[in-house]
Amino acid sequence: MKFKNTLLHKDFTICCRGKLVDLSTPAVMGIINVTDDSFYANSRTRTLHHIVERAGQLLADGAVFLDIGAQSTRPGAEMVGAPEETERLLPAIHAILHHYPEALLSVDTFHASVAEKCILAGAAIVNDVSAGDMDPDMLAVTASLQAPYIAMHMQGTPATMQQNPQYTDVTQEVLGYFLQKLHQCREAGIKDVILDPGFGFGKTLAHNHILLQQLDLLQVAGAPILAGVSRKSMIYRLLGGTPAEALNGTTVLHTIALLNGAAILRAHDVKEAVECVRIVSYQRSL
Repeated sequence: MKFKNTLLHKDFTICCRGKLVDLSTPAVMGIINVTDDSFYANSRTRTLHHIVERAGQLLADGAVFLDIGAQSTRPGAEMVGAPEETERLLPAIHAILHHYPEALLSVDTFHASVAEKCILAGAAIVNDVSAGDMDPDMLAVTASLQAPYIAMHMQGTPATMQQNPQYTDVTQEVLGYFLQKLHQCREAGIKDVILDPGFGFGKTLAHNHILLQQLDLLQVAGAPILAGVSRKSMIYRLLGGTPAEALNGTTVLHTIALLNGAAILRAHDVKEAVECVRIVSYQRSL
């Protein structure tokens, strides 16, 4: 793959809880899963002690954001429902913010009611794998909360997304979806929108790698791009192995994503992702 020498990364800022976050240098978002069945076992944290401990480690490693979710979205995962999500998330948010009041939390949910309760509890960002397609109230609720919104592309639903996904041109179709979704978000009144191509969500191995290779084309939409490739099957199924063995491959894909303009890396391993950002940023400064 031949990388372009132009500066693909654009300067974006987003407003989180009244704080302006500069994305001119790409940021890393650390993952905290308050579940028992996320695809990467080492990211699962259910006790408040471990949640706070993991949050502290991710922040110390350089995370700008912490993404906390209580619903696994791996293919075929059981849906826990909004009440259970809320019951898991609120104590975790309160505990993290008690110890780290400046932490910027992203809440990973496709339920508008869960997003509303979590933002009111102190979370800063709504991260929706369905981009509002699974809850028609999500865009209006997010706008009313004045929270940044991560809109992810997914073909199908978590239950069906890997059942023979098909595209004529995956990058152009994802871009077209984003242009339409950005219009809907703006119409709803959401000021800060972040676009997530949805690696692994309704895409084959080839779709995922083509999309990563052409990630820079998504910048036509004029919004920051989040790359969520950490330890995913597009790595370990290609190389053989398991999510636990996919850190080296993750680092490679993080580097490619940054070279192609990603503004945020969503990662299980924050220290290594921050190192990728530092090296790529230094290369670009020369």
